[in-house]
Amino acid sequence: MGAGESGCGAALLGLKQGYDVFLSEGAVLKERYRNELEGWGVPYESEGHDPARILAANIIVKSPGIPDTNPVVVRAREEGIPVISEIEFGGWHTDAVKVIISGTNGKTTTTALTHAVLKTGGLNVGLAGNIGNSFARMVAEEQHDYYVLEVSSFQLDGMFDFHAHISVLTNITPDHLDRYNYDVDRYAASKFRLGRNQTSADYFVYCADDPLTLQYMEQQKLDAQRIPISLERQISMGAWSDGQQLHFQLNNNPFDMNIQELALRGRHNAYNSMAAAVVGGLLDIRKEKIRDCLANFQNLEHRLEFVARVRGVEYINDSKATNVNSAWYALESMDKPVVWIAGGVDKGNDYKDIRPLVNSKVRIIVALGTDNRKIHEAFRKDVDMIINTSSMEEAVHVASGLALPGEAVLLSPACASFDLFSNYEERGRLFKESVRNL
Repeated sequence: MGAGESGCGAALLGLKQGYDVFLSEGAVLKERYRNELEGWGVPYESEGHDPARILAANIIVKSPGIPDTNPVVVRAREEGIPVISEIEFGGWHTDAVKVIISGTNGKTTTTALTHAVLKTGGLNVGLAGNIGNSFARMVAEEQHDYYVLEVSSFQLDGMFDFHAHISVLTNITPDHLDRYNYDVDRYAASKFRLGRNQTSADYFVYCADDPLTLQYMEQQKLDAQRIPISLERQISMGAWSDGQQLHFQLNNNPFDMNIQELALRGRHNAYNSMAAAVVGGLLDIRKEKIRDCLANFQNLEHRLEFVARVRGVEYINDSKATNVNSAWYALESMDKPVVWIAGGVDKGNDYKDIRPLVNSKVRIIVALGTDNRKIHEAFRKDVDMIINTSSMEEAVHVASGLALPGEAVLLSPACASFDLFSNYEERGRLFKESVRNL
């Protein structure tokens, strides 16, 4: 069910494993995936789910965008048909070592960093999940000894027998609560499915400074060895910082690194870098390789991505910041006055915790969206000016006219993109295009 990257990857793997495969897409099937399915000879339907055809299956692999409340999914579970995620399905068909990473924020950067550390260390490692190709497609087409996977809570909900050798939980903050009846307990329980099926020979890496992680960890049965990372306290086994140096103590192979050497700036990226280094250390990557990777890593597109410097103003694309917590991290990393482009589809945002940062770092807000009232209500007392815009070209033009040399224009919306853009990638690409046209 679902014909995006996840569903088509599952179809390909199923075909190669000898399953009788049928694919059902509720919306219009994209041409790329239509061509793939027809090339493989996989029958499919588009713009609707046929319950009779789907409920005749032995197994349903559900794409993460389809909620558990979908009527066909509900009926399938009532009839005892297993409904699993594509990550679970991929895990059935490989014996490789699997590193699985989730969290409300930071999981994509941490996944990319971790993959880079392992690859720099000489391991035959694949990168998949919410980043790049689907896991199932990669298992079908490539052979790897290790996989680093970014997974969302929606994917975790469909994972039952999947066994992670190393799991990483970056943090927990309330997000996507509409899929969990606005119950943060259910959302947190979903995240802790990372540790499901882990044994005492495995590792669970977590942030010891994250209050919700610590709160919910007390309620979990985790058999894996718990490996904390912290910027606030000394750790005997894991990673910590004294404010100047990062200290790693793993497998009796300690090493240090100056925090200023990290390629990715900001407190949140220190956590991301520490988590990636810990995974590398647990897999016996040489410390020189880990240091080199963390010092030279190129950030991902749309994640605090430097775009250009125009007339003394720095432009930064953080379009991936679709919630308040992500925007908090972006603002926290800024070391110069900010003209902040923010706004979009509000997911029930509470701006209270971000106001002190806005007050101290932001001079002007360029509000980008169809309804900017909540931005005005939250920050009108904290900045010199808030200006409404309704297109990316207009937002960048306004920001460039108001920003002073030595300042930064930061696109970090704190909101989803669907009012004006098809996704955060399009939003980020249009920002970069508008900046380059200045």
